[in-house]
Amino acid sequence: MTAAAKETPRERYRAQLRAEIKERAWEQIAAAGAPGLSLNAIAKQMGMSGPALYRYFANRDELITELIRDAYRGLADTIRTAAASGADLAGLGHTLRAWALADPQRYFLIYGTPVPGYHAPDDITAIASEIMHALLDAAQPTAASTPPAAEVARLESHLAEHRQWAGDHPASPAALRRALHFWTRLHGALSLELAGHFTGMGFDPAKLYENELRHLTQ
Repeated sequence: MTAAAKETPRERYRAQLRAEIKERAWEQIAAAGAPGLSLNAIAKQMGMSGPALYRYFANRDELITELIRDAYRGLADTIRTAAASGADLAGLGHTLRAWALADPQRYFLIYGTPVPGYHAPDDITAIASEIMHALLDAAQPTAASTPPAAEVARLESHLAEHRQWAGDHPASPAALRRALHFWTRLHGALSLELAGHFTGMGFDPAKLYENELRHLTQ
């Protein structure tokens, strides 16, 4: 018997209500951003009282946490599936862009401007680490890689001594550098594209992103 089959009607109803509340929240975020999220407004849309809705989410931060958790979990699962299918660093870059373009609001909730006064719990940090670990796995250079230039070597040495962001991953200094460059440059291009800053400039953002990937994976 599946877990869903074991649920009582009351539990299924609660799960359905929570899912609908989250969908309404995404609609609000799309219209006004996460700082404008209002549980009372969601309750009104759903024909509920504020106190009734608070039985499903105790406060705004609990709802935001659930949305962020869902977004990170979705990206982590997508990246992990791509990596398990043999995607290299470039493949993971394409996977990241496809996921972001499919749902920009989820992308911006986890990689956009932080929500004022909100602090994510530790389990969300752990999910985010899954994504970085997949990139570190793919960023490991081959044995035939040429020695780095002096300035690159200095950066790798610095990262080797300041690797808290990599957690317990045993990545080499070169992998740390490649993954960090990948993360910062691709997120920079993606964030500008999704925010509409390339609109009217007359070029295809996909080609810019592809060029960044080629530079990062040479």
